[in-house]
Amino acid sequence: MNTLTAITTRTSYRGKYKPDKVPREDLEKILTAGLDAPSGCNRQTTSFIAVDDKEVLDKLHAVIDPPVGETAPAMICVLTQKIYAYRDKCYHVQDYSAAIENMLLAIVELGYKSCWIEGHITDTDRIGRKMADILHVPEEYELVCFLPVGKAAESVKKVLKKPYGERAWFNDFQGNSIECEKNHN
Repeated sequence: MNTLTAITTRTSYRGKYKPDKVPREDLEKILTAGLDAPSGCNRQTTSFIAVDDKEVLDKLHAVIDPPVGETAPAMICVLTQKIYAYRDKCYHVQDYSAAIENMLLAIVELGYKSCWIEGHITDTDRIGRKMADILHVPEEYELVCFLPVGKAAESVKKVLKKPYGERAWFNDFQGNSIECEKNHN
């Protein structure tokens, strides 16, 4: 599969997973894809913990409420540190976002499904910190996201995207060429 195919076929999967274990070699490839992502001023603010041990997965899922991805045989937890690049500029959100997308594309390439799970683990109930504590993550790191990883047990539904012309243009917001307007005036 080439990169453009992986991008166009990737979709968030929230269904049940088959119990088949994800080989460590595949998890390492996924983690490497995340580590290879760009990082603002090369501060490398993003780290990962791959979890494939059933007992650890069970402990993590015991604190994830509402439950999500609980049947996946593996999980990648995404950690970030707020390291300032220069002056008051910190790019940790951009860093972990790029890393997550790289991993999601690697997951598709390797034949697995996943979903970026962030929203309800970073809310005020601090589920991310509860997960981090289970994984013995130091306080200076924040667990901001996890990716369940496995083979889909249910059919995958591709979401409907808005038409290209409603979200992408050339040369200005409406797609009107400024050069053409100058030549016609």
